[in-house]
Amino acid sequence: MELWPGAWTVLLLLLLLLLPTLWFCAPSAKYFFKMAFYNGWILFLAVLAIPVCAVRGRNVENMKILRLMLLHLKYLYGIRVEVRGTHHFPASQPYVVVSNHQSSLDLLGMMEVLPGRCVPIAKRELLWAGSAGLACWLAGVIFIDRKRTGDAISVMSEVAQTLLTQDVRVWVFPEGTRNHNGSMLPFKRGAFHLAVQA
Repeated sequence: MELWPGAWTVLLLLLLLLLPTLWFCAPSAKYFFKMAFYNGWILFLAVLAIPVCAVRGRNVENMKILRLMLLHLKYLYGIRVEVRGTHHFPASQPYVVVSNHQSSLDLLGMMEVLPGRCVPIAKRELLWAGSAGLACWLAGVIFIDRKRTGDAISVMSEVAQTLLTQDVRVWVFPEGTRNHNGSMLPFKRGAFHLAVQA
């Protein structure tokens, strides 16, 4: 379908009128615009991070680069984060950090308190999330296929060995998926097996 030149102008004008109207009149549209920008900005930052991280290859130290690139997002959204208890994160021993997972905004809180040499465990599908997946892989994020329990168990065993031999910490969301209703889902056992093995 080919539009005549005037149709493009009309379409553009409609968009320019419709978007601000939705922004001010529909709270759900405002939420979706903000989340679209949030996700788009993360993909853009990942494009910037990839060449910097690629110099070291896949390395847990690249997580510092991702952390620095993401810390400013809280200011864009007016989010205030108060951190207490970081002294409970030992500086030089392996451990497992366990937290709940409600939305992609959890990333902001995680980056605020992320200990040194700490990488999260993420679902394998994130690996295919374009530039963000590649940046996460370069930063040493551990990907697990949640549908294949046997593979997940073997990955956790390897992670336990890495914790012990390479002074790495691991961040786990034990519910296994996001939970939007404010309550906790049943915990998967992997995080606790990992802690015991390590």
